[in-house]
Amino acid sequence: MLKTPISFCLSTLLMSLGVAQGQPLSSFDFLRLSPSAQGTALGGAFLNPVSVQSSAMFYNPALLSREVDRSLSVSWLNHLSDLQSGSIAYAQDLGTLGIAAAGLRFFHWGSIVKADRYGEDLGRFGSSNIALSAGLSRTWRPRLRYGASLHAAYTSMAQFNAFLVAMDAGIVYYDERQKFTAGLSAMNLGLTLSSLGQTRDRVPVDLRVSVSKRLQYIPVLVGLSLGNLQHIHQISSVNDGFRHAIFSLEFQAIQVFHVRLGYSHRHRNLKSERRLDLAGTSVGFGLHIRRFHLDYSFHSWSFAGLHQLTVTTVLPKGDS
Repeated sequence: MLKTPISFCLSTLLMSLGVAQGQPLSSFDFLRLSPSAQGTALGGAFLNPVSVQSSAMFYNPALLSREVDRSLSVSWLNHLSDLQSGSIAYAQDLGTLGIAAAGLRFFHWGSIVKADRYGEDLGRFGSSNIALSAGLSRTWRPRLRYGASLHAAYTSMAQFNAFLVAMDAGIVYYDERQKFTAGLSAMNLGLTLSSLGQTRDRVPVDLRVSVSKRLQYIPVLVGLSLGNLQHIHQISSVNDGFRHAIFSLEFQAIQVFHVRLGYSHRHRNLKSERRLDLAGTSVGFGLHIRRFHLDYSFHSWSFAGLHQLTVTTVLPKGDS
């Protein structure tokens, strides 16, 4: 038995990860969280095919381009209550071999009160998730890139643990002249080696398609991403269809400053029926200061807001 406010935070987070599509929850649903402030501000999508952020590998490994060479990205999210998550990623140009990247993601659930069915306090226990990743992206044709990454994910809760091995695969088409990008990816294809309970944990597979276009006369990037397409056959209404969609806008006010806006109808499930709120909406900005790229996002959760920060720097040659 978990006591409030931890129990409320846990149930709310799990709702946003799995219940939206009517699928059973998994010990590895933390892999669905957006690990970059840039992606979070855009609703959970990553649209820029020439970004310097090495954390792009977590959205589609084919997004790794030569611009991420020697790029180090560190992201931090102070979640509800004492829940915390973050990521770190580094990318390196290996020449003819392609662009390689390695990363780590974690989610810590804080200290949880353990109690029996009568509410008797039996102490506390911890729970955490961690995933290690390695990926590679290569150019296939002048406008096409493909990539793949491997993940090893571990979940622990008190004396119980679970382990998962998975891979991502993706392809990206980028027309620099038209400023048009299209991407296709299959995320978290894998196998659960052990589970927290007697029932085998579900692998959080996610099939995604995304398109983006930078407008010709206005410095705005518009994007549409469709996720969880492996469940598209379950759509029975317009509302169900919108739950697969993410709408994104990025406005480049000046070369070193971007303003971002995203909307995910899946996260609209967190809306409070008692008042008007912005659940499902996220905003943020990106600022380039010398060798550093600072990205910030605010994600509305109806009753609360989540602040995420990502710092990216390109290491000089010889320091890596």
